[in-house]
Amino acid sequence: MEFRCRLGTPDGDVIESVYVADSESQLRHELEHKGMCILRLRPRRGVGSLALELPRRRRIPVREFLVFNQELATLLKAGMPLVQSLDILRDRLSNPLFKSVLDDVHEQVRAGTALSEAFASHGDLFPGVYTAALMAGEKSGSLETVLRRYVGYMKIIGTVRRRTLAALVYPAVLVALSLVVVSIIVLRVVPEFADFYSSFGKDLPFVTRAIVGISSFIRNEILLIVAGVGLAVAGFITWIKREGQRRRFDSLVLRVPAVGPTVKKFVTSQLARTLATLLGGGIPLVNAIEITGRSIGNRHMARQFEIVGQKVREGGAFAAALDEQKVFPAVAVKMAEVGESTGALGEMLNSLADFYDEEIESDLARFVTLVEPALLVVMGLVIATLLLALYTPLFQLSGVVTQ
Repeated sequence: MEFRCRLGTPDGDVIESVYVADSESQLRHELEHKGMCILRLRPRRGVGSLALELPRRRRIPVREFLVFNQELATLLKAGMPLVQSLDILRDRLSNPLFKSVLDDVHEQVRAGTALSEAFASHGDLFPGVYTAALMAGEKSGSLETVLRRYVGYMKIIGTVRRRTLAALVYPAVLVALSLVVVSIIVLRVVPEFADFYSSFGKDLPFVTRAIVGISSFIRNEILLIVAGVGLAVAGFITWIKREGQRRRFDSLVLRVPAVGPTVKKFVTSQLARTLATLLGGGIPLVNAIEITGRSIGNRHMARQFEIVGQKVREGGAFAAALDEQKVFPAVAVKMAEVGESTGALGEMLNSLADFYDEEIESDLARFVTLVEPALLVVMGLVIATLLLALYTPLFQLSGVVTQ
C-alpha cells in the first residue's frame, strides 16, 4: 500500500514523497531508522488506499481482544509504563490484523498520542464504548480500573448472547432436520411412488395428486426457485441498506408478538449496561448517552435514545426523556428515575441490566419449552401426511387385488 509522507531530513530539509510499505507501522520504523523526522504520514487516497480499507472490514476476535485488555490492565497495575506494556503485548498476539493494528497503536503512543486517540484512529475496528472508556481513564488517571471494568462489561454481554444462542440451537436443529426429511421425501421418495402408481393407470386421491404435483414442480423448476429465493434475499439486503429502511425494519421487529418484547428487553439490557459502564468511567451523562446510542443494534431504539440525549442536553431529566419516547419499558424508566434522584444512576442501570438478563433467560427457557413439543408435533404431522398420501393408493390397490 502507498503512503504520502511529509518528512524532515537529518540536514534540516522538509520533503514530501510517496512510499510503499506493508503497513504504516513498518514504514514509520523504516523512516525513523534512516533518521527521518515524520511530520505527516497518511495513506494515499485512490486505488492505493483500497488495500488499507479492506483489512479493516474484518473483525478482531473478541476473546483475543479481551485477553489483551486483561493483560494490559495487569501490566499497568504492576507499574509498567504504557509504551513498554504495549511493546510486550504486541509480540504475543497471534491474529495478524490485531498485531498490525497494535504495532501502529504502539508507534502512535510512543510518539506522544493518547491511547484512546490511537485506537480511535482505526475507525470502526474498535467500538466507540471502548475508546470512550479509555479516554475517561486517561483523564482520571485510572486507566487500569477502566480496562478491567470494560472487560467485565464485555464478558457479561458475551454471556447473555451465548445463552441466547444456546437456547435457540435445539429448535433450529429440529427445524433443519424436519426440512431435510421433508425434502428427501418430496424430491426422492415421491417421484418413485408416482412412477409406480402411473403404471396402474388408476386415479389417485386428491392429497396424493397434490403432493406429486408439488414434487414435480419443485424438481422441474428447482433452478427458478433457487434464483427466486436468491433475488428475494438480494432485494431484501438492498432494501434494508437504504437510508431509514433498517430503522423501519427494526421497528417492525419490536411489534412481532413474543419476539418483540424479548428483543426490547435485550436492547434495554445492553443499553443500561453500556451507559452504566461509561458513567462509571467518569464520562458525562450527555456524552455517555451519545456513545451508547451508537452502540445499540436496534436502529429504531437507537434513534429514540438519540432523542433522549438531545432532551438531556437541553436540560431535561433523563428518566422523563425516556418516558416521553414511549418505547422503553416502564421498569427501565422507573429505575432510571430512582437512580437519578438518588445520585446512583450507574448502580441502578447495572441492576436494571441484571434484571432484564434474568428476564431474557426466563423468556427463552419458556420459549424453548413451548416450541420444542410444538415443532415435534408439526414435524410429525407433516411427515405422517406425506406417508399417508403415498401409501393410501397402495392400500386401495391391495384391496382391489384381494377382491
